[in-house]
Amino acid sequence: MSETDSNANNNASFMPYIIAVVVVVAVLIGAFFLLSDSEEKQPERLTIEPPVITEPDPEPVVEEPEIVEPEIEPEPEFVEPIMPEPEPEPEPEPLDISDGAVKAAIMALTEMPSIGRLLVDEELLRRFVVFTYNLADSQLAENHHLLQTPASSFRVYRQANKEWIDSASYQRYTVYAEMLDSMSTEALLSLYQTYKPAIAEVFAEISEPDANFDDTLLDAIDHLLDTPEIPVPVEVYTDSVMYKYRIERIEDLSAPQKQLLRTGPENMRLIKSKLRELKDALSI
Repeated sequence: MSETDSNANNNASFMPYIIAVVVVVAVLIGAFFLLSDSEEKQPERLTIEPPVITEPDPEPVVEEPEIVEPEIEPEPEFVEPIMPEPEPEPEPEPLDISDGAVKAAIMALTEMPSIGRLLVDEELLRRFVVFTYNLADSQLAENHHLLQTPASSFRVYRQANKEWIDSASYQRYTVYAEMLDSMSTEALLSLYQTYKPAIAEVFAEISEPDANFDDTLLDAIDHLLDTPEIPVPVEVYTDSVMYKYRIERIEDLSAPQKQLLRTGPENMRLIKSKLRELKDALSI
């Protein structure tokens, strides 16, 4: 066998080993590349560099939207509204204390048409104050009557040589008693309260200091209520031009009380009844 043939046989026998080595090297190289994307071959040894750990790209910073606080408008300052000045109440008209006004007010208290001719026409308020002031003192103010005197005169009749008051004399006062009885107590007090300031002024002119007209009025009413009731017929006698009561205890009564007796039993009961109502109302 020639040298050439011998070399060829040797080469053929080594081929499987070479291929195996190449395959191994290829596998190693491939595996390395799988582990790293860079390598450097040293002529003498294979150095495996530690893998380079690359930090991941930072996540993009998502900027949170800026929260814009809504502008809060300041609350408007409270300004108290300017209220219009209230219009002043009209001053009450001054009280009409003329005789015509007072008489009309009294006439409105009753539906009796005759009252107009029974009342006097002058100084009604002053007459009322002066008459009441004297009456509380058991006196009769002759010149300060509020009512006109009866048209018919006082009458008597004779029997058994004695003089007695005729019942016709009592009937002269029936219209006065019925007029007073027809007026409601509430209406009378209301009228009194209406004119009380004017009454107080007149009373201050004639009374003692610090005197109260209400008390004076109550005293006058009490004096009339103290008038006794007497049986009829009533005997009288004349002395000069005046008639007097024959019974002494009756003649000793005050002039206002004797005048009330002359209205007669029935009329006196009506008058006293109204006086009691007024007294009760004034005393509350």
